[in-house]
Amino acid sequence: MTKSWHQVFKGLSGAPPEPVAAAETGGEKKGGWLKRLRKGLAKSRQTMQQQLSAIMFDRLDAEVWEQLEETLIYADCGVASTVHVVEAMEQAANQGIIRDRDQFYTHLKQSLVDMFAVGDYQIDVSHQPSVIMVVGVNGTGKTTTIGKIAYHLKREGKSVLLAAADTFRAAAIEQLVEWGKRADCPVIRQEHGSDPGAVVFDAIAASRSRGSDVIIVDTAGRLHTQVPLMEELKKIRRVIAKQIPEGPHETLLTVDATTGQNGLIQARLFGEAVAVSGIVLTKLDGTAKGGIAVAISHELGLPIKLLGIGEQMDDLRPFDAAGFAEALVAG
Repeated sequence: MTKSWHQVFKGLSGAPPEPVAAAETGGEKKGGWLKRLRKGLAKSRQTMQQQLSAIMFDRLDAEVWEQLEETLIYADCGVASTVHVVEAMEQAANQGIIRDRDQFYTHLKQSLVDMFAVGDYQIDVSHQPSVIMVVGVNGTGKTTTIGKIAYHLKREGKSVLLAAADTFRAAAIEQLVEWGKRADCPVIRQEHGSDPGAVVFDAIAASRSRGSDVIIVDTAGRLHTQVPLMEELKKIRRVIAKQIPEGPHETLLTVDATTGQNGLIQARLFGEAVAVSGIVLTKLDGTAKGGIAVAISHELGLPIKLLGIGEQMDDLRPFDAAGFAEALVAG
């Protein structure tokens, strides 16, 4: 069973709101999300199925484990994660737990689930105000993610303010303003080229005067190799911490699932620069490299908090390891 948004936000009180009709969110009826996730991971699943189809389950020998290893690496599960999964599978086979095809796939799915970091999957909105900083490379769905998180927070009864601290990219401010309208949230902004730290300072002041519950900060999308821009991210964190000593309470990194191992590199370097607290994995709507979720979470010890598979409000959902493994693995 997938997690609800009410479960994802740490600090909510009271009962969750009534479900919104699919027509209001652009999403699908109950059960549609898992079907869409399965569809989004179809290429990954088909690739794994093709790779594993040659396995003869009547003899689980070294050749089988080599084939599984190649399959997982090709799916971008990462070397370290792959080694752990294969060792766990081989151990189960030696203990007589895996003896046929069904048991093989059941244990493979569970072994993948076990690779995901056990860290806090919740998004902390228990402070007043809570500050969520969203970072990532251009094109990873960062601003879209902010709009959708804001929308769901509003549905949970929180007042949300958006800070347009991406003053670097042309039209970034306008894009956030548009998402602010869709989510019915005010946007604090300055002119293009303004100091991002000043925007964040103004947003915190505005949130205090208005009594806002949550501030979501949009930042300039940048490559992890752009040192001056990465330093700017650190400056934004310092501005937040000076006004709210424990902030930001969350730093979410958006990663495009289609980038494969580049996504792992991005996550590692962003984590070193700005203390990422969780991953939002986007564009899971056709990638053949869905295993990157396993690599990022296991190798960096970062929880994947949200998954994105489209543009509609309900196309961003809480991450569920078991559901993801089921959608990724055939059998």
